[in-house]
Amino acid sequence: MNQPDLLTIILLGIVEGLTEYLPVSSTGHLILAGELLGFSGEAGATFDIAIQSGAILAVLVAYWGRFVDVARGLRVREPGAIAFLRNVALGFLPAAVMGVLFIKAVEALLESPITVAVSLILGGIAILLIERRMGAAHISGVEALSTRTSVLIGLGQCVAMIPGVSRSGATIMAALMLGVDRRTAAEFSFFLAVPTISGATALMLWKNRDALDASNLGAIGIGFAVSFVVALIVVKGFVALVSRFGFAPFAWYRIVAGSAALIWLLAR
Repeated sequence: MNQPDLLTIILLGIVEGLTEYLPVSSTGHLILAGELLGFSGEAGATFDIAIQSGAILAVLVAYWGRFVDVARGLRVREPGAIAFLRNVALGFLPAAVMGVLFIKAVEALLESPITVAVSLILGGIAILLIERRMGAAHISGVEALSTRTSVLIGLGQCVAMIPGVSRSGATIMAALMLGVDRRTAAEFSFFLAVPTISGATALMLWKNRDALDASNLGAIGIGFAVSFVVALIVVKGFVALVSRFGFAPFAWYRIVAGSAALIWLLAR
């Protein structure tokens, strides 16, 4: 893997941490940022994958107490803890199966910045439509999700295999359409990120292991640290933000950013 300069490392770490849990597509933003900064191709993709683990750690730290409570509850077979684990596992399962079956198609899409730009625009429009048409929420709490609801949200997450769609956005919008309240939808998206991103990161790093060597560990370490700090700030503030303002601001951002990116890509 080619060595990016320090500014590129920091900027990509910020982009990863800032966008991983917002419904704006971290993968899409990293692809576009890589194009803009001149750090793309196999080297850029491998670096992007590696620093995602910083965002995973942010969720583990932010919700450490919740995970500890679930672990303790599982030891005594507490129903809420069992329901939490069941729902996260069911939500993760569709993405795990689809990821293994269609990994080559996903890798091909990762090389298409125009796909990202178009997906940003269409995803923004979809969020606006869902926000306007969703009914009253009647499901609150991850433990309260039914088996069917968890699986359907997991199927929605699979749409995010298309770069630019946004894993968190697809998950949250699917949850909202199924009657889940905004807070629960956002938190379930965070919890699903742990197995989903961990699995995808491990799989992609294994496939791209030849692009990694000891000389690049420093760059990856810095990117990891930056993405962790920024993602931790985002995770702590996101639920309060969407509870107050909803998801429309992110939708409009997607439309504007996607349109600007598309114009730039077609004009260069």
